[in-house]
Amino acid sequence: MQTELLSATGTPAERQRAVARAVELLHEGAAIGLPTETVYGLAADATNPTAVAQIFSAKERPFFDPLIVHLPDRSWVERLTMPAPRNAELLTRLLDRFWPGPLTVLLPRQTSAVPDLVTAGSPLVALRQSAHPVFREVIETFGRPLAAPSANRFGRISPTRGEHVVAELGGRIPLVLDAGQTAHGLESTIIVLDASVGILILRHGPVTAEQLADFTPVQTTAGVVEERAAAPGQTTGHYAPRTPLRLLLDANDLQEFSAQKRLGWLGFRDDRRPENWARFALARSLSANGDLHEAAVNFFSALRQLDEAGLDCILAEPVPELGLGRAIMERLRRAAAGSGGTAAP
Repeated sequence: MQTELLSATGTPAERQRAVARAVELLHEGAAIGLPTETVYGLAADATNPTAVAQIFSAKERPFFDPLIVHLPDRSWVERLTMPAPRNAELLTRLLDRFWPGPLTVLLPRQTSAVPDLVTAGSPLVALRQSAHPVFREVIETFGRPLAAPSANRFGRISPTRGEHVVAELGGRIPLVLDAGQTAHGLESTIIVLDASVGILILRHGPVTAEQLADFTPVQTTAGVVEERAAAPGQTTGHYAPRTPLRLLLDANDLQEFSAQKRLGWLGFRDDRRPENWARFALARSLSANGDLHEAAVNFFSALRQLDEAGLDCILAEPVPELGLGRAIMERLRRAAAGSGGTAAP
């Protein structure tokens, strides 16, 4: 199979042709690469188990790992789920604030409306409404929900540009719509509404714990490694480079890597002093001045560049664990664990 990379940011006529081609393939039951505001997704008709199976096949994703379902509009929440009445007011307030956007909510599903393959047999389904204009145009034209996990092979680095999707899934899917760099660079925040807690965060993302705490008390299980995923993206080796990755808590730890032939550095701030960077075959920083949003946007792209450089080891600097920093550190720990490296405690 040849994978076509089709621009969705040209003239209105070019964009219309790109969207039409995407919708045509979705109706045929194909899985295709689409941009969202978080990372690129691998999308297929969520109501068609045969189409959903194409996602698992292309990604080599285990069937126990559930998928996020993206909605054309909010009316689909009632069509696919049965939210507990006690959570109805809180759910409405959250969706009013964060949808369309990078917030995924787990809700009790209507089993007749959502295939078991999508939820891995769970009684809950993960729902989101993307804010990306290209994704929205495709899904609104298609007219049905799309299952759309990140468009990479299972456990690998998430794609934030169209060419990343081709590098991961070229020859496995027919089409990738390219809309350039994604806006957030990290996958959506995943939450579940819990009567005894308020909001339980299962995965940190662009919608932060601080923002959610404006609505109700917040607790987190994010970053807890489980054998079977309770929500999408929770398995041990997610976000892992092929190159061993180590998180360093102390700059003095660099001494133990002096014998490594080719070291890479993933730093938080842009510190280009020769005494700091000269020892590395390749160094990348996430932000020029320590901005966490900029760091999040650049995270997967910088990690991918380091992973493709033929290094013996990648060393990573922790970022402050507040706001978006929690989401970055959650992924860094999983990347270290999945790569065979050592995660910071």
